[in-house]
Amino acid sequence: MSRIASVGTANPSFSIEQKLGCELMKKHYSDILRPRSVEVLEKIMEHPSIRKRHIAVDGILELISFKNETQEKRIERFTRWGTRLSCDAIRQAIDSAGVGLEEIRVLVVNTCTGYVCPGLTSYIIEELGLSKNVKAFDLVGLGCGGAVPNIDLAQSVLGAQSNGVAVSVAVEICSATYQMGNDMSLIVSNAIFGDGAAAAVIWNRDSGVELVTARSLIDPVHRDDVRYVYKNGHLHNRLSPHLPEIIGETVPGEIQRICEENGLTPADIRHWAIHPGGHKMLEQIKSVLGLDEEAMTHSRNVLKEFGNMSSPSLLFAFKDVLAREIKPGDWCILVGYGAGLSVYTYLLRA
Repeated sequence: MSRIASVGTANPSFSIEQKLGCELMKKHYSDILRPRSVEVLEKIMEHPSIRKRHIAVDGILELISFKNETQEKRIERFTRWGTRLSCDAIRQAIDSAGVGLEEIRVLVVNTCTGYVCPGLTSYIIEELGLSKNVKAFDLVGLGCGGAVPNIDLAQSVLGAQSNGVAVSVAVEICSATYQMGNDMSLIVSNAIFGDGAAAAVIWNRDSGVELVTARSLIDPVHRDDVRYVYKNGHLHNRLSPHLPEIIGETVPGEIQRICEENGLTPADIRHWAIHPGGHKMLEQIKSVLGLDEEAMTHSRNVLKEFGNMSSPSLLFAFKDVLAREIKPGDWCILVGYGAGLSVYTYLLRA
């Protein structure tokens, strides 16, 4: 049975607190933002659920230059930072697992915030000096929940191999999709998203957390409630104002189903790593399932210190879970959700 041996994470060194970020946006986009947009921006960025975010730039001057960033420059920044953060996360994960780069047999990378061909796996293989025969897969379009199907694919491709490992990487440069306007989807996105990467080492050895079973739901009825759309050749995030309620109507049911299929209830789950899509979404999931605050701790901590990084976020939360004392037999769950509308769950056991 495959297990997650370790998780590594990485962020750009540049970070900005919400208060300063809000002031910069109001100052440099005063010619664009309407009073109502400024009001909403201030309300979101003053909320205590997010303290700061990490952004893939070398300093504040580059951040300010987003207003005039060309699409070519944006893709170059996505590729450079996506590769760098992925490699940093992989190095941390393999060091924690005590394995070498030469043991990597499978590499799966998911992202939804940029498209390059060949994909990021090509750049990662080159940067880390991995075997040119590694089985490499680039997954795009999975949205914020992408880390879960990524892990499912990685363990499936690894199969029963005992002499190597699979590495599953979720990386998002959300700032590479930055657009400013009075569309409320853009206002919300600019207030909550950050950049980061996470890597999980998967192996068929006796230590680690066992990957028991995965479940997925794709509901096209809500496709337009959370997605990217192209406008003038640029990605624009679309988030329905009703998204928290939609998440509350769909995600808890999937959690209950994967539990029932394995003779469990949500009360049997000891450790939770839920995608921190936002304060309201976490509150919806908590309320519908009747979870206690402890179950939300890891997700809330990630949201507070990093914002919503899209797909790497739940692995950041799971890394916090692994840092705690997990007792043999404890049940864990990974919960991702996002574009599609998609909901991905993975049941694990220590």
